[in-house]
Amino acid sequence: MPSSGASPNLAGMGDLGKLAERLREFAAAREWEHYHTPKNLVMALAGEVGELVAEFQWLTAEEAASIMDDPQAGRRVRAEIGDVVAYLVRLADVLGIDLLEAAEAKLAESERRYDPARYRGVYRKAPPLE
Repeated sequence: MPSSGASPNLAGMGDLGKLAERLREFAAAREWEHYHTPKNLVMALAGEVGELVAEFQWLTAEEAASIMDDPQAGRRVRAEIGDVVAYLVRLADVLGIDLLEAAEAKLAESERRYDPARYRGVYRKAPPLE
């Protein structure tokens, strides 16, 4: 099973801003901007997440952890994750949200809510921050 440490593939993730620009150009070249409303993008994102979920639906935890070892399944998972990321980046761009800033803010909130001394090894929801 993969560790929770950094993946060697993260170094190649690149710049989300450049991806947002490419997606913007892709939509503009096809005159699709009027279709790229927040509602439509979030619905497309949900559909793509559903397709990703379908790849894992009936797998055991062990099979899911090693799905990338199967070349065909790995290609499908990689493609679905690509779709999910593309729609998420496009949605954030249309809404004017800095994805990395939003994720950092959410992580900081979770760090405040889930004190390691109280929640280490415990699976329960923390009360909201006041």
